[in-house]
Amino acid sequence: MAFLQGNQQEMERVGIASEGMSEIQDWIWGERGQVLAFSGHLKQARAMSQRAVQLALGANRREAAAQHEAAAAVREALFGNLAEARKRASVAQVLSRGKDAQYGAALAFAFAGDSFRAEALTKDLEQRYPEDTIVRFSFVPTLRAIAAIQHDRPEKALELLEPAKRYELGWLGCCSVGFVGSLYPVYVRGEACLALHRGSEAAVQFQKIVDNAGIVGSNPIALLAHWKRGRALAVAGKRAEAEAEYQHFLPLWREADTDVPILRSVKAEYSRLLAKAR
Repeated sequence: MAFLQGNQQEMERVGIASEGMSEIQDWIWGERGQVLAFSGHLKQARAMSQRAVQLALGANRREAAAQHEAAAAVREALFGNLAEARKRASVAQVLSRGKDAQYGAALAFAFAGDSFRAEALTKDLEQRYPEDTIVRFSFVPTLRAIAAIQHDRPEKALELLEPAKRYELGWLGCCSVGFVGSLYPVYVRGEACLALHRGSEAAVQFQKIVDNAGIVGSNPIALLAHWKRGRALAVAGKRAEAEAEYQHFLPLWREADTDVPILRSVKAEYSRLLAKAR
């Protein structure tokens, strides 16, 4: 709640209060990592995430440790650090085959372009959890849709995501620590619409993420939704609205690590958008 309200002082107070509370301490460190990454401080975020993993392992909670690794892996993939994403996802796999951590690892592999390992994990989830609602209607459709987009089949991706619509605005409370995978079907549907150059439709999808901040929390897609919505609005020819979205993203990353790949992409797109306006 403090994060959603932008209350840095309260976030620090809660973090300090968690010291010595083994049942939540690793979760708090994981959240600290997510919050730091949200403002582009990826190096510090990595250190926080690794501390979360160590605390979870120290408490003999391997599934929690795996989820922290998976969260870091997805974050690295979304921010463009693909080799680091694959590395972290591989570690998560070794730690646990629990469905939540495995979904995070599969997502990281998928976003990092490792379709072979992503598909292997998707099939495994499908086979081990054939009647699980979240696996059937969120995890598997999302993973298969990413693969379809990467194989230049965005229309197929939209078709694959249809079953997710019934549940996609729910909070995936199954992921109690580390990786919380809520709203990824919405994010990937937006990507599919972008691939089809349907800017207005894509913007609607990314707006759903912006409108449901309480569900997505500090997950990276809550931030990336502004960037992708800006791109979508530019495709739709809505330049002023597109500029507003880039202007929401860039101030948050004013002091970000300079070597984060997506930062260069966002700045380049924004510059091109301004150039067209002249």
